[in-house]
Amino acid sequence: MVKTLKKYKWPYLFICPYFILFLCFQLVPTVWTGVISFAEWDGLRQLKWVGLSNYAMMLKDYMFVDALRNTALYWVATAVGVLLCSMLIANMLHSKKLGAKRFFKTVTFLPYVCASVAMGLIFKMLFEENAGLINEIILSLGGQRIPWLTSSRWDRIPVIILHVWRLTPWYTLIVLSGLLNISPEYYEAATVDGANAFQQFFSITLPMLGNILFFCFVTVTVDSWKIFNESYVLAGPGSSNMSLFQLLYTSAFSTFKMGYASALGVVLILILLLISVVQFMVRRKQGEI
Repeated sequence: MVKTLKKYKWPYLFICPYFILFLCFQLVPTVWTGVISFAEWDGLRQLKWVGLSNYAMMLKDYMFVDALRNTALYWVATAVGVLLCSMLIANMLHSKKLGAKRFFKTVTFLPYVCASVAMGLIFKMLFEENAGLINEIILSLGGQRIPWLTSSRWDRIPVIILHVWRLTPWYTLIVLSGLLNISPEYYEAATVDGANAFQQFFSITLPMLGNILFFCFVTVTVDSWKIFNESYVLAGPGSSNMSLFQLLYTSAFSTFKMGYASALGVVLILILLLISVVQFMVRRKQGEI
């Protein structure tokens, strides 16, 4: 062991900063979160151990139930919306018939580099009930004003739209990189055999992008369960469109229930771990990994 360290001391020295940062800002905080989840603490006073009380409190907390349901809805809607939009836009950018590709690629990526809070404020103005552009368009088409942000029936829709709009550019680039790695010979052979565009898409494009789409699905799952800015800026009445991460933030920094917030963090970690394990098990059964 000592000889190995001496032999590779410079490589180990260069990668040391990463492990130090990982230890200080990821591993230690994660372990500390698990410890605090069994205590009652406001961040200043001494810890008071309460066992599983914080976890039992979740079962009685209607805000936790709302946040869990909302986050699950955001996950499903975002995953479907992002993957479909990414595939559609990536195929359009990959098309030989499209001109000025550099311009359209730049425009496509712009939503991802914009500040999420700033975009949330813009979307808040767009979905405003009395003077928002969306309702004005609906009125011009003969419809009625919709209380997008003040009704528990509609307030999750703007959050989903904003989240899909923000994440789609990044996943579009990932899918586009996969399309560029598919050999044109496959499409040429399919064209010779008489396959149309739809047949080529389902027989060549989708199977060849299987691993990339799986990667996108896994990462968009993590992004969706960590949603915060969108639901925070576009907050509806009460906890009607609150996300689990937003409830965690509110519990920790508004009511200073650090123990309860830590328990929420542990539950969020377990949910993501469970979903990831199921995703990889399904993928392995398909023989892809």
